[in-house]
Amino acid sequence: MKYMLVMRATDEGLAKMANVDFTEMLETVGRFNEELIRAGVLVAAEGLDDAAEGVVVDYSADPPIVTDGPYGETKELFGGFYLLDVASKEEAVEWAKRLPMAGPGFKTEIRRVPSIDEFPQDNEWIKMERAWREETGQL
Repeated sequence: MKYMLVMRATDEGLAKMANVDFTEMLETVGRFNEELIRAGVLVAAEGLDDAAEGVVVDYSADPPIVTDGPYGETKELFGGFYLLDVASKEEAVEWAKRLPMAGPGFKTEIRRVPSIDEFPQDNEWIKMERAWREETGQL
């Protein structure tokens, strides 16, 4: 089963990260990533650029409103993710407990990623997606 570990941080947590030596952070995260790779559970992992560089598309109006970052009032920002292929939610939780970015101001949300096999296989859109995934080596 695939699980996404969504890393979140408050402004306070992000401010703490700004004081961490970048080389030291890469070393710490690199060691954790290597553990995931050796365990055979890492599917993907990415961090995100500063929220000030992003945009928000708000669909509450027609046409949608695009606003440049930084965002307005936010309590937490999505800072990156890990996608793991593990046996259970409990295993995903155990990996999340070991994430190097931890402490006050940091949280990780864990969400299961449904497999394409869980959708109606006779649906034309699912058939097209399955064909695309097979063609690109994703199945």
